[in-house]
Amino acid sequence: MTASIDRPGEYTGRPAPPLHGIVIRYRGHRMAAARPARVTLPSAAVTLLLAWGQPLTVHSGPEQGVPSASWPAMVAGLQTAPVLAGFDGSGYAVEIELTPLGAYRLLSLPLHHLAKTIIDPDHVMGAGWAANAADQLAAAPHWPRRWQILDALLTRRLRDGTPPSPAAAEAWALLRDRGGAVSLRELTLATGLGRRRVQGLLREHIGLPAQTLSRILRFHRALAAASTDVNSLADLAGLAGYHDQAHMNRDFRALSGQTPRELLDIMRRTPARNSKGHIQSFNDFGLRAAQIAPQGDAQVSAWARERDPRRGSAVAARV
Repeated sequence: MTASIDRPGEYTGRPAPPLHGIVIRYRGHRMAAARPARVTLPSAAVTLLLAWGQPLTVHSGPEQGVPSASWPAMVAGLQTAPVLAGFDGSGYAVEIELTPLGAYRLLSLPLHHLAKTIIDPDHVMGAGWAANAADQLAAAPHWPRRWQILDALLTRRLRDGTPPSPAAAEAWALLRDRGGAVSLRELTLATGLGRRRVQGLLREHIGLPAQTLSRILRFHRALAAASTDVNSLADLAGLAGYHDQAHMNRDFRALSGQTPRELLDIMRRTPARNSKGHIQSFNDFGLRAAQIAPQGDAQVSAWARERDPRRGSAVAARV
């Protein structure tokens, strides 16, 4: 049974087999009216968004206090602080959630250029790519057809994509599979490379250095553990691989603007939806803007600023 394009709500789709390991999932949104802004927490995924009707408005992000910016299409790399964004009116949107190595292949771009920032997809995918893709999606009769269109568009790009370094893939797999509980020394031993080379490969293929990636993965490991029966926050810290509860508190505050107890209370009130099979199950919540703590001074990617005149109002920050 096909899903009507006229029924408001959220829809999810799985990519075709050639895109497995590249695309995590598709998420479709139909807004009959303005949708309250949501907070997306830092995660190990790159997001490509295409909207038609009302564009996405990014209210704030890693760089707090910046002016709002409207994005009919965007690519967001790995972030190190929450991003608050929403739709101010009716419309449609598709989020394509990519694994970091998948984004590296599809975009043929060193991902440190995307880290902690947002750019227009046309800057890396070619002039007019986003508008053409959005036009095709808007003309589709139902959501399953939209997933097929995305499969075709992305599979075509994959043929000309840049293969990742086997050493980078090995280091990332070790970090991901162990929930960030891997030292830089262990990564050098696993890959047979020096520390500087491992860090360089991770910045190029994933976007961030090993220590920052470990923080993000450990944070989500803690959120996943918190969905089970945990007796105390101290026990949660131990299960997630933190040195102690104070260490967990610092990371939670830096990555979400919340204490562990505050964020776990929000999780219980607003559980993540449609997250089955997702690399990061807990990636967006209905937080209010006032709940987001400032994260530091502005720091904008020079690469993105040179290519996008709107960069003065996009998102960036220091770790």
